[in-house]
Amino acid sequence: MATLADSFLADLDDLSDEDDVADEPVKDEPAEDGVKAEAAEGPVSGVDFRSLDAVAKLVGSERYRRVISQVDDALAADAKKMEEEGDASAGPGSTLGVVDEGAYQLIVDCNALSVEIENEIQVVHNFIRDRYRSKFPELESLVMHPIDYARVVKAIGNEMDMTKVELESVLPSATIMVVSVTGSTTNGQPLSADDLDTTVRACDVQLQLDADKRKLVALVEARMDRTAPNLSAVLGPEVASKLMSVAGGLVALSKMPANNVQVLGQKRKSAAGMSSATAVRAGDLHVGFINQCDIIQRKTPPPLRMRAARLVAGKCTLMARVDAFGEDPSGSTGRNMHEEMVKKIEKWQEPPPARTAKPLAIPGGEVKKRRGGKRARAWKERFGASDMRKAANRVNFNVAEEEIGYEGEGLGTLGTSAGMAAASGKLKLTAKPAKMKVPKNLQKKMMNYGSGGATSGLSSSLAFTPIQGIELVNPNVNKDATSGTDSVFSEMRGFRKVSAGTLQRELKD
Repeated sequence: MATLADSFLADLDDLSDEDDVADEPVKDEPAEDGVKAEAAEGPVSGVDFRSLDAVAKLVGSERYRRVISQVDDALAADAKKMEEEGDASAGPGSTLGVVDEGAYQLIVDCNALSVEIENEIQVVHNFIRDRYRSKFPELESLVMHPIDYARVVKAIGNEMDMTKVELESVLPSATIMVVSVTGSTTNGQPLSADDLDTTVRACDVQLQLDADKRKLVALVEARMDRTAPNLSAVLGPEVASKLMSVAGGLVALSKMPANNVQVLGQKRKSAAGMSSATAVRAGDLHVGFINQCDIIQRKTPPPLRMRAARLVAGKCTLMARVDAFGEDPSGSTGRNMHEEMVKKIEKWQEPPPARTAKPLAIPGGEVKKRRGGKRARAWKERFGASDMRKAANRVNFNVAEEEIGYEGEGLGTLGTSAGMAAASGKLKLTAKPAKMKVPKNLQKKMMNYGSGGATSGLSSSLAFTPIQGIELVNPNVNKDATSGTDSVFSEMRGFRKVSAGTLQRELKD
């Protein structure tokens, strides 16, 4: 039977065996995708950022070359067909959106690849900027666009004299002046031969990516009328292709809600610490490619563009679903929707209806009863006719009315007898005293004002007497007041009735 000490020793031996296993080096095991565990520790481990091939991998991929080759063949076929028939998009029954699955798959691949090209352009731009910063550090703040930056870097190269550099075909004249002056005064140093060669190759890759992206967009725009006819009728082929490119295809676009479609392709704008309310009212915030369509740019004023963007986004979602299921290859639904949106936006811009004038009452008709009450009586009393006006409006029977003034205003029953009536006292024009409305709480204060026992202003607390001279007296003492004992022991107090018997008894005692 094992003792307690033996069990403790066995536990210590087990712990020592586990420590030995932990000290053994772990061998490299391949991961699921064939990448070693060491390389999978971080997203950037094992990548040489000084090499262009390690950074820009999209151009050399097999998928990239395959899709670009198919796009070149399709563009060449469309150009040949256009030369033969005059219009490549003509043909009553040509619907590539649903019928030709291969053509639709090519459009989907073009949309997906254009998104990847955008990301690759940004990566290569960062690579060029990091390499060329030692030569011209101010250039990245003067030329912000990646493609223009690559063209300027390729044009300048290692040249220190900016007067020998031709930039007319690359930048506008105003920017050329700024770049030339800044490049002449920069503190940068020329690049080495290897760095310059790597930077120029990166610029060539950047320009190639931009050219290939233009091919993809051209193919998608050329076939949007057949791939998504209803969506193209609402937005136009260019904007519709951009939406499909960002969304990743027509089916993916049809599954998006309208509020997400509205902001597809939006660019973040810095307000520089100021309020963004002005940009929201102008319709320049929270909008993407939708804002570039013809309906918003040409037929909608700036105050209504935000509202129009929400309307167009909702209709685009519906049209994308119609095209995704191939319900209307002719595009009539999209054209009808376009006309409906234009009419609705025009309806928003119409002025409000004019206020209708209330017609006059019918002469001799029934007078509408007015509500009476205290306010109505006060209104009539204030604006009612006076006694003189009533007399001037009254005319005696078979008596000529006297007139005054050049216009011959009649005096009615007043006439020349008005002076006689006023002299005899028959005509009395008395003005009614105006009634001032005083609140009840103020009335109580006015009634109690002065009745708080205050004395007269002529009274004084000093009295002059012949005995003591000046004495202090209380002027508030009532002279007629009597003390409590004066009622019984006063000298003025007497008996009002005394009987004879009572008087005799008092005298005997």
